[in-house]
Amino acid sequence: MRHPLIELILFRNFNFSVSNLAMFIFGIGMFGSIFMLPIYLQNSLGYTPFQAGLVFLPMGIMQGLSAPLAGIFSDRFNPKIPIILGLALMAYAFYEYGFLSYLSEKSQIMPPLYIRGIAMGILFAPLTTMAISEITNQKMAQASGLLNVIRQIGGSLGVALFGSLLTRETIIKADLYSRQVDAGSAVYKQTIMHLQHAAVARTGGTLASGLVKAKAEIVAFIQQQAFISGVDYVYMIAAIVVAASAIPVLFIRWRRRRGAHGRPVVEG
Repeated sequence: MRHPLIELILFRNFNFSVSNLAMFIFGIGMFGSIFMLPIYLQNSLGYTPFQAGLVFLPMGIMQGLSAPLAGIFSDRFNPKIPIILGLALMAYAFYEYGFLSYLSEKSQIMPPLYIRGIAMGILFAPLTTMAISEITNQKMAQASGLLNVIRQIGGSLGVALFGSLLTRETIIKADLYSRQVDAGSAVYKQTIMHLQHAAVARTGGTLASGLVKAKAEIVAFIQQQAFISGVDYVYMIAAIVVAASAIPVLFIRWRRRRGAHGRPVVEG
């Protein structure tokens, strides 16, 4: 076709193709796991949707503050440095979320979000610049659009993949934890008795109905622990995926030359 909707010939450019590969892998890890923290905050810590949304506000601020600094740095030095640093920080933030529990406090939840915001700020602009640096002005818009599409495809695949992993791991952990409950142990009997009396005192009813509610609370607690373990597991996988996205970046060709305004630009 003389005027194709998508010019696949753009992928013949080495830097553009490798950058898209890095963005695709990054999209799987980053955008595929982004849905888990709000669910964890609401289901496990009792946050409202509004409160869970406010948690992400500082991340956007950190991203806005760090992005210009990354651009300035990339103009003067190798843009691979902020890209790889950003991916390393992102992987570290996900690694830290691999240790969440139902007792996690805000002081444990927020620092990785700050790091994540900085990471996103310092890696997007340099990676986009390196991806389209060798593309002509006439095809720049389409190349930028393709880069975003590839990232979104990676994110969609990541949501499907990590959602399945979360469900699978939750089921496995729930079965494992339930097997550890010994109904004949003194600890179990004492716990059931306390929960039973608490249920009767809180909602009224007979001891028999209190016993049913006490057992239901134990089942709910096991399910909660299984879900949190699943979240931890998926965040660890996401950390590995994000770290792996740095591998294609190492192969992007870069050397500094002076452009029309005396600014260093990427050249293959």
